[in-house]
Amino acid sequence: MTPQLSRRDLVKAASAALVVGAGPLARAEEPARRFEPRPAGWRSFEVTTTVQLREPSGAGIVWLPVPSLQTAWQRTADVSWSGNASDVRLAADGATGAKVLVARFDAGTPDPRLVLTSRVETQNRAVDWTAAAPAAADPADLRHWLQPSELITTDGIVRKVATQIVLGARSDREKVQRIYDWIIVSTYREPKVKGCGSGDIKAMLESGSLSGKCADINALFVGLCRAAGVPARDIYGIRLVPSAFGYRELGANPASLKGAQHCRAEVYLKEQGWVAMDPADVTKVMRQETPEWIKDAGHPVVAPVRKALFGSWEGNWMGYNSASDVKLPGAKQGRLGFFMYPQAETAAGARDPYDPDSFAYQITAREITV
Repeated sequence: MTPQLSRRDLVKAASAALVVGAGPLARAEEPARRFEPRPAGWRSFEVTTTVQLREPSGAGIVWLPVPSLQTAWQRTADVSWSGNASDVRLAADGATGAKVLVARFDAGTPDPRLVLTSRVETQNRAVDWTAAAPAAADPADLRHWLQPSELITTDGIVRKVATQIVLGARSDREKVQRIYDWIIVSTYREPKVKGCGSGDIKAMLESGSLSGKCADINALFVGLCRAAGVPARDIYGIRLVPSAFGYRELGANPASLKGAQHCRAEVYLKEQGWVAMDPADVTKVMRQETPEWIKDAGHPVVAPVRKALFGSWEGNWMGYNSASDVKLPGAKQGRLGFFMYPQAETAAGARDPYDPDSFAYQITAREITV
């Protein structure tokens, strides 16, 4: 079934945006919630990924994503590794620049083991909408972030839906706001989806089932923005620690980051530069923050998150890369739509990156205080 955007759909999105401001007043009995990430200094983390290939069959190879961002909100300070692989090297995907640690294990290696330790610094991020100033950007780089990928297409149904959503918008910021609002009221998080989702936005729209997880919902947001002429990209990473604002679903347990992978999004606006976005996390709060599924985007639990994630992020998360269509060095499998999970192949085939217990791998984080 092909979804059709009627006037009713667009009015629904616009009305929901208005409800955000009115929600807390309409529900005085609900406890007030706060979610206002603002830059407040750098935090340092040591993130450790430990791989122990269970029941290895013949030779094996492991690929781990390595944080490769140097930005105003994340700095990669150091990367080190240990283990009993016969060969370990730090490589980069030729097309995207995404860094990857590649480890090869000889057949018969007892207890194949690899430990990657990354030291990063992060901070909260928030755009100042009142301090608009032209932001310098490489035109070639911006053109790159308008291009489609295998999963994030920009033609056909994606362009059709984007065109209907932004019809009449007078600026790129207004286009992005309309797409952000439409995503929140038109899609929903489906907890049963494996991992972070497949990210195939064309299939998502053509099926008419606008559900998934962050790699689906934020990918759809990015694809619609690109189709509307606004440079946009996903950033694939992992949550490290609990949210400072008490939102359970917007944080992670640093002792075990199983299932903590999360992708965020950015859009480029001429007056602000690259701006933080995360509509997928709004849908996550709606679906999973409370025992009951919140279906009203103006609910007081949701409203502050919805407002904040249009332009800000909390610095309890580490980004790996913005890569798509990634070809892992030496891999037999085809290109990956995105790279934020450990990957491995043995003579028995590829390991399931979404099943850390059987893979097996674990990821932990430790905040470093001075």
